[in-house]
Amino acid sequence: MFFKKKPRPAAPIVHATDEDFDVVVAEPGIAIVDFWAAWCRPCRMMAPILDEIAIEQAERGVRVVKVDVDQAPDTGERFGIRSIPTIVFFQDGAPLFEMVGLVSKPVLEREIDELLQE
Repeated sequence: MFFKKKPRPAAPIVHATDEDFDVVVAEPGIAIVDFWAAWCRPCRMMAPILDEIAIEQAERGVRVVKVDVDQAPDTGERFGIRSIPTIVFFQDGAPLFEMVGLVSKPVLEREIDELLQE
């Protein structure tokens, strides 16, 4: 017996460039910015976690923004990105803190909950 899988909704992830990064992140609310690269294995492991966060947290006003450091080197340099993946949390356009390396979904959810409670 075969079952059809329910189609998964597309994650509302914004891909930012050097040109539009400031505009994308400046929107009110929380933005989780993922600095990544296509060749980075931990970055690829992070992608489905961020997809789930983007889908599940969108109603709470949380946005996930991805910045490919190979395509947007100026933005990566501006924020001092030395290792990827690096996740930077922004609130109302201002950077708050960063997490380097593969981050689990429960840790991201905890940080989001703390920011939304403030």
